[in-house]
Amino acid sequence: MNPSIAQKERIISLDIIRGFALFGILLINVRAFKILTDGMAIPDYNGINGIVDILIDILIEKKFFSIFSFLFGVGFYIFTSRAESRGDKPRWRFARRLLVLLLIGIIHFFFFWGSILAVYAVIGFFLIPFYRAKVSTISKWLGGLITVHIIALLMVIFAPNMGIFTSVYTFLGNDTITIFIMFLSGFLAAKANWIRRITELSTQIRGLQMVTLPLFIGFSILIWFASQGTDQHIQEFIALGTIPTTYLYLSSMFVILENKRIGELLQPVARVGQMAFTNYWAQSFIGLAIIDIMNLEIVSPINSVIISIIIFTIQIIFSMVWFKFFKMGPLEKIWRFMTYGRNTAAVKK
Repeated sequence: MNPSIAQKERIISLDIIRGFALFGILLINVRAFKILTDGMAIPDYNGINGIVDILIDILIEKKFFSIFSFLFGVGFYIFTSRAESRGDKPRWRFARRLLVLLLIGIIHFFFFWGSILAVYAVIGFFLIPFYRAKVSTISKWLGGLITVHIIALLMVIFAPNMGIFTSVYTFLGNDTITIFIMFLSGFLAAKANWIRRITELSTQIRGLQMVTLPLFIGFSILIWFASQGTDQHIQEFIALGTIPTTYLYLSSMFVILENKRIGELLQPVARVGQMAFTNYWAQSFIGLAIIDIMNLEIVSPINSVIISIIIFTIQIIFSMVWFKFFKMGPLEKIWRFMTYGRNTAAVKK
């Protein structure tokens, strides 16, 4: 959310995790870059393709855009707190930033129908009322939202025909609620300063992992067996496992990245994450070009992995070269200018 932060002030682990989140999102999106022609159906995959498809459902589907959503919430706190420290109006400035994101997201939608940018912008407005809230208040809201979301998903599975109530709990169980839950999770983690205290909070993190790991294993088994049959609720099973799996991934990555040597080795990934806005936009164009070169009508799970690795490798190289000459990505620069206007030069770097 704030790519203008000086390199020495950045929390590098956030950039690395953001880079990996982009790769996970790419693994899901790449099959949507090629729009199916009329009458063309997605085949039922078996063999290696079938295994890869199930593993993507278990390990990637909904989890990495949730990680990205968490980082958006972290960015909300960083952006608004820095704006306030400069004497700016933090909530108004963030609202303007979201309006710019909405505009850019709408433009991106014309090129890639699966773009999440406009959705992020709209949901982001619901974060603004929480800016002055206490950590305890945010925690209560977060716990309540997660509980309601889980109940709604269970209702979709076990009580699918409840008249008008069906629409209510279907909405409460959908991905937009997951996105906001992760927005709020990231904002809470940043406001409580947990991200800078990973080592200090090692006991609490281990406790979180002890809770989320069995849930991750359980839902992984459930999704695997549901994929073998014709269970129509597999998406609900994936959604139920998303929040605990995302918390497990995030806590594990933050702990691993406390090791400075690992952080240094992953600097190329950090560069991708540092210009995530530009790279997210670019993925759809690069992906479609590669798909056309390969002359693919349908992108199979194996092809999606191969194409994702090619795209991500290109973006690592491009990002590393770019930052040798510039301080931020091109779209980040545009976003910044449209947020601050001509006052952008006065913003502390």
